[in-house]
Parts: sequence; C-alpha cells; structure tokens
Amino acid sequence: MVTYTSVEDLVATLRGLPGSLTASVFGQEGADEEMSRLIWSTLRAGRLICNDWPTGVAVTRAMHHGGPWPATTSPLHTSVGGTAVARWLRPVAYQNVPEGLMPEPLRTSNPWLEPQRMGA
Repeated sequence: MVTYTSVEDLVATLRGLPGSLTASVFGQEGADEEMSRLIWSTLRAGRLICNDWPTGVAVTRAMHHGGPWPATTSPLHTSVGGTAVARWLRPVAYQNVPEGLMPEPLRTSNPWLEPQRMGA
C-alpha cells in the first residue's frame, strides 16, 4: 500500500518499487484521468488491476502467468501452474543405468506408484 503527500513523492515511490506479478490501484471512477495515466505508466507489473484484487492461481497445467520477475515473458517458464516447479529442478537423464541402480520411483516396477510419463 502506498500513501503520498505529493505527486512527485508518489512517482518517486512507484519508480522505486520492483516489478511484480500484479499491481492494484484503487480510486474513484472518473477522478483525475491524468493522475491515473501517470500511475499506470509508472508501475511495472504483469497485470494492472483497477479497483479490484488479483485472481487466485492454481497448480494446474492450464495455468500460466507472464510478466516481470518472478514470472516471465518467456512461454517456456512460469511461476505458477503445473510447469512452475521446473524453475527449481535440475534435470537428470539416466542412460543405460541398470534397473537396480535407478531411484525407486523411476524403476519399471514403480514401487511408490508415482505417476510416470514414459517415452518422448
């Protein structure tokens, strides 16, 4: 939440804020349009919201979010949804590794009954 005593103070504060997924601005409809344009042009956010709160997110394959850090404008990475975990994983490939040396969830017998995707 930002409060201010002058337009200069507001602009300086907004310029100092880091990028974010969303930014909500609350005010009276039809109020100073020049001030509204100044606020919107100064904020760095993936979603600009007027007089409302951001929507929730779900960890599903259909959910993807772009925008400045911690999200992204790259379609390969996202901070929410089913592929978000890929941002913190270290991919490991097992080639020609004997079944007994594979981690248990990756074995053909799959004793942990973990969901698996096989093949390309």
